[in-house]
Amino acid sequence: MSEKKFATTSGIEIKEVYCKPSGMNELPGEFPFTRGIQKDMYRGKPWTMRQYAGFSTAEESNKRYHYLLGQGTMGLSVAFDLPTQIGYDSDHELSEGEVGKVGVAIDSLQDIEILFDGIELKNITTSMTINATAPILLAMYIALAKKQGADLTQISGTIQNDILKEYAARGTHIYPPEASMRLITDVFEYCSKEVPKWNTISISGYHIREAGSTAVQELAFTLANGKTYLKAALQKGLDINVFAKRLSFFFNCHNNFFEEIAKFRAARRMWAHITKELGATDAGAQKLRFHTQTGGSTLTAQQPMNNIVRVSNQALAAVLGGTQSLHTNGYDEAISLPTEAAAKIALRTQQIIAFESGVTDTVDPLAGSYFIEALTDELEEAAQVYIDKIDAMGGSVKAIEQDYIQQEIASSAYEYQNQIESGEKVLVGVNKFTEPEPSAINVFRVDDSIRIKQTEKINALKASRNNVVVKANLEKLSEAARSKENLMPYILNAVEGYATLGEISDTLRHVFGEY
Repeated sequence: MSEKKFATTSGIEIKEVYCKPSGMNELPGEFPFTRGIQKDMYRGKPWTMRQYAGFSTAEESNKRYHYLLGQGTMGLSVAFDLPTQIGYDSDHELSEGEVGKVGVAIDSLQDIEILFDGIELKNITTSMTINATAPILLAMYIALAKKQGADLTQISGTIQNDILKEYAARGTHIYPPEASMRLITDVFEYCSKEVPKWNTISISGYHIREAGSTAVQELAFTLANGKTYLKAALQKGLDINVFAKRLSFFFNCHNNFFEEIAKFRAARRMWAHITKELGATDAGAQKLRFHTQTGGSTLTAQQPMNNIVRVSNQALAAVLGGTQSLHTNGYDEAISLPTEAAAKIALRTQQIIAFESGVTDTVDPLAGSYFIEALTDELEEAAQVYIDKIDAMGGSVKAIEQDYIQQEIASSAYEYQNQIESGEKVLVGVNKFTEPEPSAINVFRVDDSIRIKQTEKINALKASRNNVVVKANLEKLSEAARSKENLMPYILNAVEGYATLGEISDTLRHVFGEY
């Protein structure tokens, strides 16, 4: 096979990396990784193209996964419904009206078996956007991989597992902060031994930004949370050179093209210094690896086709900023869950950037731009001010308990809304270039009858499983939760005996309480 040639349409050869004639000191793949974590970045292989999907029942979501894999997506990204996220089974009274709405309903291992039916877990990477119940969903995924005969040391994927941003920006937490942090470090410890290729946390700025933060706040609060997780794992006696390799990040990409690119470059540089200060000597433990999703809150219900342009702009910024994996939003997401047509155009957007634009041919193509370099420095400086302030408070948990992070985000959100309402900021189709009639598009709706289907499944499962074993497993989990033992093996046993997500969550609620 001849070596791939990189050239412009006019035949001009493109070098792997460009430096100033005087020699820009820093190279991609070298500390502090401002220019990218790999020497050759996308010349080696493109980012992972994921499409976040999950709705209704496991059966329905499974059909969408097969469709997306058929269209060329490279990894799956699972959205869970609200009851699953906060540890209630579909038949719980608090689940009414929410089953299968914002994601797929998962009540037991049986649903995970259906969700991935016909999909070999050893052949794909799966990202799961799940936090408070992350240890349970991970246990279900591991249980299915075992059933499929996969080598657990080879399966790979990511669980979000970032509870701090739930207290700060989103609200799907269950237990008090201390108990939640214990569950997270239990996952770190368990996976480092049993599932070493699994990314045990995706420290998320995405939801901080969706809640209304600025780019600087997203950068600062995300890295401050990351620092808190590092310290918690070190306190547990884990080796930073081992567990930090399996931390990943999840950032938002908004409309301000150059600011977003500079944000990603600054994030890598800052994280490299944070990990080094905390004792990481292995380059793999100093690299900030991240997934990006285009900005959901930037999409408008007015003139929804405009969102295709917004998403393209944001996706291009994420690629120029050096993302490892990317989800592009559907143009209809301000109105409903994405239709198949919207999911396809979102994926095609990534494929066009990867294979037609030429931006992947050289590493960090905007390096050396006076504007980009200055903006990268300025974002870093502004974010560092916040991080120093949070450190002085005693870290993220303390800053969240004092309502500091929440108040900072709320005040930015309020200011942004005022700028839109006053017309100081232009939002095309909303406060300028408006149309009298809303554009008609197909809307995707999830039926409330799904709760009845899920309840029937739960009842049948409880009638057919060995309830003596289930009860014994839950009692053992309860005992372990009162001790200092790692809870993952107990959760896995409970899952394999077909205990439901709600039963496992309730067992832990009885021990830890609710926040």
